[in-house]
Amino acid sequence: MAIKHIRSKWNGTMTDRERFNRQMHYKSVDRCFNMEFGYWDENFDLWDIFVDNGIRSNEQAAEFFSFDRFEIIGGVCDLHPAFEEKVIEDRERTVIMQNTDGLLAEVTKGSASIPHYMKSSIVTPEDWKRVKEEKFVRNDPARKVDIAALKQNHPADRDYALGVDCGSMIGRIRDMLTFEGTAYACYDYPDMVEDMVETRCVLIEDFLDQVLPHFDFDFASGWEDICYKNGPIVSVNFFKEVVMPRYKRINKKLKEYGIDVWYTDCDGDVRPILPYLLEGGINCLFPYEVNSCAHPAELLDEYGRDLMIMGGIDKMQLKAGKDAIKDYLKSVERLVARGGYIPFCDHRCPPDVSVENYLYYLDLKEKMFGMK
Repeated sequence: MAIKHIRSKWNGTMTDRERFNRQMHYKSVDRCFNMEFGYWDENFDLWDIFVDNGIRSNEQAAEFFSFDRFEIIGGVCDLHPAFEEKVIEDRERTVIMQNTDGLLAEVTKGSASIPHYMKSSIVTPEDWKRVKEEKFVRNDPARKVDIAALKQNHPADRDYALGVDCGSMIGRIRDMLTFEGTAYACYDYPDMVEDMVETRCVLIEDFLDQVLPHFDFDFASGWEDICYKNGPIVSVNFFKEVVMPRYKRINKKLKEYGIDVWYTDCDGDVRPILPYLLEGGINCLFPYEVNSCAHPAELLDEYGRDLMIMGGIDKMQLKAGKDAIKDYLKSVERLVARGGYIPFCDHRCPPDVSVENYLYYLDLKEKMFGMK
């Protein structure tokens, strides 16, 4: 489907790739890199600008708003095949089902609310041994990367930023064990959890060994999501002793190929584990959730050029009105000017942000951070 653009691309004299690399390395740029993290699924049904123009996905929305191009190459570094998604019991208002992570969940009919997770397929080391043998096979043909196809899709002379996905060390394990299950497992079966982390690390290393020699990547990405408003769901010592050493192994491979920007997506208050993220090689936070942590200036002032942030525009201010939006953008103005920071909404933009406010935010961002 041809996308009709609602906004023109910001004027510029650099390619998107040049701009991204210079901005993230504290060098002068023609204007700020322009991107957004995306939108809740509900936005595509509730926002008239999306409904009227047939926009049904974040990818389509990025083109619709003419954002700068930003892409990532990933591999099959997770469980494969996934668990069968199936209904176990159909109740009056809810459905008991098994999801693709093997979790038994109670889902409210007609609601997008988070399911109530009842049980994991992995509780004991014996469970993990079985799942590992079935779904984490290193030589699974699905883990073989089609380099030729990727090169065709992402030519060497591309003009956009391209990243390599370094997956998740512990966040996806949280998905497989549940929040509560992860907490118990770290205490009851620490060796099992460490083997789960090691298994994921090896699969990511295998993927990187396949792709790094063939592409000149601009950054690396990752996903953890193991923090909430009171900090990480695993102990800081576990993170330091078990997770961080695996980051170091991955970072060694990235550095060998000149990749020195590595972000991870971790909501919540990351401050207790941030020193160990940095020591492990992850030097950028994305999309940096503000309300459960702090204003991005606090961390950037504390860590200087050791830390970069992408995101950090408080979504609560986007729904608070134009004055609040203007005040917040002014509060990050010096961060944009300094470099190592790209401003966008600190998570998927929720539907309770009005279209009027959102378009005002986009226009003001261009006025403040676009070409003068």
